[in-house]
Amino acid sequence: MNREKELGSSASETSRENSILVGRSGREAVPAAVMKRAHLEKLQLCEALERIADTLPKVDRLKCLSTANAIVPLLRSIHQYEERVIFPVYEAVLTGSDANLASTRRLRAEHVEDECFASEVTEILLAIGHGETVENAEAVGFMLRGFFESLRRHIAFEREHVLPMIGVVD
Repeated sequence: MNREKELGSSASETSRENSILVGRSGREAVPAAVMKRAHLEKLQLCEALERIADTLPKVDRLKCLSTANAIVPLLRSIHQYEERVIFPVYEAVLTGSDANLASTRRLRAEHVEDECFASEVTEILLAIGHGETVENAEAVGFMLRGFFESLRRHIAFEREHVLPMIGVVD
């Protein structure tokens, strides 16, 4: 814990990325295992955000802080893996189909949007976690729900369309 604190957030980001991208053997995990783990972690994040939204305006401040600190590093590491490994394979399988290549362009754009939205959600959760009063619980809840529902739709699309095309079954 102290070592991670000394190294700052980049150490925890690297640690999280390694836990997602590297299997227990120390070698890079196969895409099916990585994506199963990535989807599980994103869905757990969605559940945490939904619990926070459901308890507004009275929330567990420590839960807000821990969730806020996990959002951006988790999404960045998963998005980097998808863009580096999964999407190129998907595009190679679908060569010649403009409509399907448009799907990966859209998914990449969603990654950018999700990371921007994640930053906004992080700011709100950090403020709440540090004791700021929730002035408009309905608006904050709407924001959280918009974010986690978008993540769930993204996961559903990948599971239904992208992963089966590249031979990854969930």
